Amino acid sequence: MVLASILLSALFAGIVATGVTVAIEKWGGLVGGLLGSVPSTIVPAAVGMYVAGGEQGLVASMSVVPLGMLLNALFLGAWLVLPRWFSKAARPLLFTALGALTIWSTLGLGMILAVDNLLSPALDDRGVALLGFALLFITVVMFNLRPQPAPKGANSVSTSVLVARGTVAALAIGVAVWLSGLDYPLMAGLASVFPAIFLTSMVALWLAQGPTVPQGAAGPMMLGGASVAIYAILAMWSLPAYGVFIGSAIAWFGAVVGWSCPAFLVLRRLHASR
Repeated sequence: MVLASILLSALFAGIVATGVTVAIEKWGGLVGGLLGSVPSTIVPAAVGMYVAGGEQGLVASMSVVPLGMLLNALFLGAWLVLPRWFSKAARPLLFTALGALTIWSTLGLGMILAVDNLLSPALDDRGVALLGFALLFITVVMFNLRPQPAPKGANSVSTSVLVARGTVAALAIGVAVWLSGLDYPLMAGLASVFPAIFLTSMVALWLAQGPTVPQGAAGPMMLGGASVAIYAILAMWSLPAYGVFIGSAIAWFGAVVGWSCPAFLVLRRLHASR
């Protein structure tokens, strides 16, 4: 049962993940970035964690997702800053990607240590989740007060890049569910929000369109990604209360209606005013 959960979660995550680059390419960074960051791979991850680790494992894993999305927001923010630093390097894309991943992994290790040794004794799992969302909210608002131009792509992303993107996302979610089954809920929660979609989106769009299109999508993806944190907070309650199907639907619609749609309207107004 656990193996089937890992495989199904990974497969679904990979299928969902391949569509985000296409959305950004077709509709531009504003619409595509927000569409691409609605809860997607977190849905099968949460289901897999619930099946593999039960309610306790689900709640513990989901509690670190908002902090993980804070890391992802900083990861995307690095794509706005680092290209300026490496503009004269021989391979600016490579250095930018490695720099962003270094920031994510370093802060991720610090986050796990902080939750395990500092926050957990003072806050329960839901308190950790709410604290993480508060910090995430402040971060994404600050980055989106001055939005970047968000043009559509002029070139198509290759099929091989899309396949690679789906494969990386599938592996990340498969590892997250596996860790949950091994009773490593904090590591599972962090792995479930590994920026596979964000990384492959940035790389694929940079290769196909140049740096302007992915940089325009970074802010909207950052803002839209906060819906994943809301999904995690709702899923901590809805999956144990209503089961994996109805519980997942409640958490998904709650995140999209409560965050993604209002975020799109606010961001569109900000872009229109510039």
